[in-house]
Amino acid sequence: MDLARCIRHLNTTRWSLRRRFPQSTLDSIEGAISESESQHRGEIRFAIEGSLAAWSALRGVASRQRAVEVFADLGVWDTEEDNGVLIYVLLADRRVEILADRGFGSRVDPDEWAKVCRQMEREFAANRFDSGALEGVRAVGALLERSFPAMSGDVNELPDSPVVL
Repeated sequence: MDLARCIRHLNTTRWSLRRRFPQSTLDSIEGAISESESQHRGEIRFAIEGSLAAWSALRGVASRQRAVEVFADLGVWDTEEDNGVLIYVLLADRRVEILADRGFGSRVDPDEWAKVCRQMEREFAANRFDSGALEGVRAVGALLERSFPAMSGDVNELPDSPVVL
């Protein structure tokens, strides 16, 4: 049990999440996702969670484990070409996880996703939440554009608006 982590999760409130990700930032993220998706056939979902429930933090639930749950809950896997991507932010831990559906298996090296995560985390550590999120969406968009270039008649299968959990 990591007591410091539990305290961080208890102290990360809805208000602290909204202070770092105000509506203007959420609107910018949505715009960046919409713009990005006009350049490729992939689908991006962005989810932000302030903290885990106390019991989950005590049990040591990792950000990656929680991201897998969110990936399923938001139906990111439910795209025609298996080309959905989740950018998950766990604010209390200042962790970013990117989960990509199976359509990316041989198209994007896991190190490329990890590089985007670490860059976003550096921006968040410097309290640049808006720019960190937007740079992350753009970087993911570039990987999607390379893997699933745009075609005429592409349909937006998942909502572009970020989800605050």
